[in-house]
Amino acid sequence: MRVEAVIFDIGNVLIRWQPELYFDEKIGEARSKALFDAVDLHGMMVRIDKGGVFAQVVEDTARDNPDWSEEILLFRDDWCGIAKPELPHSVRLLRALRNAGVPVFALSNFGAENFPMSKAQFPFLKEFDRRYISGEMRMVKPDAEIYEAVERDCGIPPGGLLFADDRQDNVEAAAARGWQTHLFTDPALFAEDLVGRGLLKKDDAQ
Repeated sequence: MRVEAVIFDIGNVLIRWQPELYFDEKIGEARSKALFDAVDLHGMMVRIDKGGVFAQVVEDTARDNPDWSEEILLFRDDWCGIAKPELPHSVRLLRALRNAGVPVFALSNFGAENFPMSKAQFPFLKEFDRRYISGEMRMVKPDAEIYEAVERDCGIPPGGLLFADDRQDNVEAAAARGWQTHLFTDPALFAEDLVGRGLLKKDDAQ
């Protein structure tokens, strides 16, 4: 079936999301590992992605883990230092698709309050034709309801959607609904896929 819209995840597709690397640089690799072993920081972010208030969830986690409170509060105080940098080739692909007349959507597990911070930092996040942010929707990938909500809102049949995400479970959940999918590992490989599907010309996918 012909692709009618391309849907991008954001974390690790358009923006690097590896907070461990941030803390490796900030407090050293050994202490960073100890932090992530002691505190479920990714679980904290899932609560935010599901609709929890960003600052409140971070502050509650810091209060519950006093030995690490200073480090945990950096999620609140230095969000734009943690969720970066952009992946330039992926951003070029987003813009090339739009220039080719292909609608481009975002579907991301992202908090309702911290997403605007990243949008201000990375203006390309304002360029989607439609945007589906989990914290705003109060539903998350890979739950089926968020994919169903996207289908209902955009009106495109599942087979007409091409979804790129870096997580296998998210891709599998989309494929189970009949979406076309790309398990994102590298922008160059995604570029090859887009060219192979006839969505971009090779020169435009560089």
